[in-house]
Amino acid sequence: MNKNKAALQIVICIFIFLPFAAAQENTPASSSLVARVGSTGFIRVSADSFKSLDARQQELAYWLSQASIAIDPIVYDQFSRFGVRQKRLLEELAAHSGAIDPSTRPKIISFAELFWADRGNHSVETSQKFLPAFTFEQLKNAALAAQKDGAFKTSYANLPPLASVAQLNKELEDLRPSLFDPNFEPMITAKSPQNGKDIIQASSNTFYEGGVTLNDLKDFNGVHALNSRVVKDKDGKLHEEVYRAGTPDGKIPPGLYAIYLKRANEYFARAQRVADPAQAKVIGDLIRYYQTGDRKDWVQFGTDWVQNNATVDFENGFVEIYRDAHGTKAAAESFVCITDKPVTDKMAKLAENAEYFEQKAPWDAQYKKHDFKPPVVKAIETVIETADMEVNTIGDNLPNENEIHEKYGTKNFLFTSSTRAFNKAVGHKAADEFSATPEIAERNKKYGDEAEDLLTAMHEVIGHGSGKLSDRLKGGAESYLKEYFSTLEEGRADLMAYWNVWDPKLKELGLISNQEEVGKTMYDIAASTALLQLRRMPKGDTIEEDHARDRQLIVNYIRDKVPGAITQFDRDGKTYVQVQDYQKMHQGVGMLLAELMRIKAEGDYDAIKALVNKYAVHFDPALRDQIVARYNKLDIPIYWGGINAKLTPEFGKDGRVQKVDLSYPGVVEQYLDYGAMYDKGLAAEARPH
Repeated sequence: MNKNKAALQIVICIFIFLPFAAAQENTPASSSLVARVGSTGFIRVSADSFKSLDARQQELAYWLSQASIAIDPIVYDQFSRFGVRQKRLLEELAAHSGAIDPSTRPKIISFAELFWADRGNHSVETSQKFLPAFTFEQLKNAALAAQKDGAFKTSYANLPPLASVAQLNKELEDLRPSLFDPNFEPMITAKSPQNGKDIIQASSNTFYEGGVTLNDLKDFNGVHALNSRVVKDKDGKLHEEVYRAGTPDGKIPPGLYAIYLKRANEYFARAQRVADPAQAKVIGDLIRYYQTGDRKDWVQFGTDWVQNNATVDFENGFVEIYRDAHGTKAAAESFVCITDKPVTDKMAKLAENAEYFEQKAPWDAQYKKHDFKPPVVKAIETVIETADMEVNTIGDNLPNENEIHEKYGTKNFLFTSSTRAFNKAVGHKAADEFSATPEIAERNKKYGDEAEDLLTAMHEVIGHGSGKLSDRLKGGAESYLKEYFSTLEEGRADLMAYWNVWDPKLKELGLISNQEEVGKTMYDIAASTALLQLRRMPKGDTIEEDHARDRQLIVNYIRDKVPGAITQFDRDGKTYVQVQDYQKMHQGVGMLLAELMRIKAEGDYDAIKALVNKYAVHFDPALRDQIVARYNKLDIPIYWGGINAKLTPEFGKDGRVQKVDLSYPGVVEQYLDYGAMYDKGLAAEARPH
């Protein structure tokens, strides 16, 4: 629930894109922007700390990374019932692209690259479906040519081979609406569906199947809230299909996604052998959870994991509920990381003083914690990010379970390698164009990176995990606030940063340089981002993604409640949003922060629904079109995909890993390598050369 995403760099795709060449991987070696497909940039997130690891730690990182790849296909299926089949089709075509007509080939490769970046053919940010630039007939001819070249001869996970022309033609016809019809499953997650449609049935994700409606869920009490699919049978009864591998003794049978979870557990077992005893216990907890699917095993894993601060760390599981319109079911996600020690040491000062900031919060005393467990803070470089872990994530706070973080605290990740990659790729063009005055633009150039890094740190360290719930909400506020919880929680964490940026304690701790200028810059970025983020919403007039909703909520609320704090105006045909009075904005920040904490603590659904619907959801499409036109002239990517490190082990005669080499592949190579885990026909040695 607690990801923090880069305010200016968020990966999505346009609804219908024109033909363009496949990713061009000829950018300078010094740039993090290594490939580009139209307005989508692929950035390399470097893990320079890997070379400082000893042999055991490098082997641990390798096996944990393999486990990350193992669960990657799950999210494609969670986003669409056609997702894994689409993935297989596109990967087979990419692997046999030499057999495809040269006029069609670049269009298919471009579509595949965007498909991989978004984990399907819906934008991960807007939820909107995007369409290919090629026709169905071109796809069919390409698939038949690839089949003649050897494609589709092997199984893909639990999908059988497509050995005959008839089988391939049937598969293509089955997939046709999902790929080419804009009105067929148009949204991953529809939190504000048009024409009064049901938010469950208007969403293409597979958390609910068989015609389940929002009304059906009112009286349904599931046992596996995060890791199950709710299905309605022919008699109208609901039941859960649990995500689990099953236990070796057969007492607990395999469930949904068993093929992927069993493979992940194989790699975790190998990682467990080279981990230190404390982390080996953590890994064993996760193996057990993936076998049983039981919540108690997930809580045990989270309890041990949050208290473990290993240099090579990881996340793997069904974690965040952003993709479920009902706010219950979690998508698969994973990352493996290495602690960036110098930055971690500095951020630890913030964590050590988290109780101070808790007591300074503007909300009522009854909602303040007193038995305070300082959070673990880790500045990290990521080795790999898979499934629903996006490249634009720059901060994460886990675990989400209230009973864990109230007793044992939280673990806060600051993705320093991602921040560096974005800074190298983007520069200051957007600040120059969208800053209301030259003074604001210059201040952004000087203090923008510091302000955004500090925002992320405070968002994660003193934002998430702060506050105390009322006694009746012992299990957390999620089930009370439902589809609005994520927007509230992300907004509350941002507001804690905005509220405390002026506190002299930051200067005392050495965490801020010029407090006045950094504070103003942070507020300037907050104001302009509410405007600038519209470039990522190519159609419609509503915001679906929770982080984008939280940013608009903050700005629009303060504009309404505190006159003179923030203004929106036009100059020379261009629209700007500007902070007019920083102290008045600070006043508005305190007002909204206090109210969001009250709403969370009391589970006040009606109050958060009213706030979000009034301030966070709707925007003017004409304004969006203006922002898009201005941004397009800057010639920098709007959307983002990531290139992970590739870890290649060298095995000794005893079968043990002797050393691990780190390199960075191209876009196609990366995703074909991932697909090859479940389709031996995609392995490098099996591809045509």
